[in-house]
Amino acid sequence: MTWLRDVLVELADEAPRVDLAERTIATRDHRRRTAISLLAAAMVVVIALGGTLAVRLMPQAPTPTTSGKDDLPARGVGPLSHAYKTFCKPVSGKAPSHCRDGGWRVVTRSGRTYHVPEALPSLSPGRTGLRDSPLAISRDGRKIAYYSAKEGTFQVRDLASGAKTTAPMKLPPNTWLYSVTRLMLSDDGRFVALSKVPDLKDPALLFDMRDRVVRELPARWVPIGLSPDGATITLAEYSPNSQLRTISNLWPPTSPGNSTAVILPQHYAFSPLAPDGKTVAAVENHSTAEKPCQMGDLVLLDPLTGKKRKTVPIRGLSADVSTIYLRTWRSADEVTALTTSVRCRPASEVPDDEPAQIDPPYRTFTAYAVNVRTGEARKLTTYRAQGIFGIAMPGPPGAI
Repeated sequence: MTWLRDVLVELADEAPRVDLAERTIATRDHRRRTAISLLAAAMVVVIALGGTLAVRLMPQAPTPTTSGKDDLPARGVGPLSHAYKTFCKPVSGKAPSHCRDGGWRVVTRSGRTYHVPEALPSLSPGRTGLRDSPLAISRDGRKIAYYSAKEGTFQVRDLASGAKTTAPMKLPPNTWLYSVTRLMLSDDGRFVALSKVPDLKDPALLFDMRDRVVRELPARWVPIGLSPDGATITLAEYSPNSQLRTISNLWPPTSPGNSTAVILPQHYAFSPLAPDGKTVAAVENHSTAEKPCQMGDLVLLDPLTGKKRKTVPIRGLSADVSTIYLRTWRSADEVTALTTSVRCRPASEVPDDEPAQIDPPYRTFTAYAVNVRTGEARKLTTYRAQGIFGIAMPGPPGAI
């Protein structure tokens, strides 16, 4: 995904706010130039997946107890296991039943599946190109955050009671919608953080939904953790360098805060902040343009100093796993790893005229629980996917 982020940043600096994905597809030179990044594994995986620009993920197991045709009820919905987007016209293969193009579905822990019609779809009718409308889930799975077209800004919804809170400022779509967006919802639903790449000349934002105030954040950083009082946020960056950043004393919103950042000596795929609030897990990335998909050990990092606290090899994954993405912490000792198994091609073997696919075929993704103390992995479930970022899991996102 690094090539897409770099291209979008360059395009944002060169042109007005336009459909960046269509220009990305047409910009072959940018694709070739960004292939030399140390994060080329992400690019090659995306190309192998069909060059997808809007990342999409659909669960395969467990089998939902509803067909996926129902809308989210006004109240009385149980905790979620995850949410995902559906896209309806893959270049080959079948779309999910009752598909709504670019729309979000949520899946409860009991397997019930619902559409979320209030959440703005990532693609509008009759339109192609990138339009990324995110959704976030609280760590306990009982609240969601999304962009409401009706309200013109972000909302938080309590699934059990149906109560909604709306962000204290309007956000015109052209200030964020054509970026690659990341959304984080605090455990209690009070805070919502929005980040984007490129920033489209506007900052990232942190909303206090209770006190009705807004705090600006640095754009292009992924929010991966927030303290319970909302006063300290942990951010991660993976391109062009892997970095971790902590900002404390965030309130009042006019305060500059105290910021500590560290540039790491190699490239990592980061997890969200661990439950202890003091640890980030990461997978080493040793890939180059000509040797893609070279994933290394799992490490535990101090987010303030970047110091390694522990390094362990990951054991128990399928032998053909090519890429690992860290997501939700299942406990203090286990983190979720979403994995892919695709043919990784060196950049020199990718034809210059190879077409990018807006709707590539669905492929298999496998989730594991990885013990960060021992490196042992146990299989959880599999998914059918077009890409990795179309799934939302409880808690903060990872990077990437």
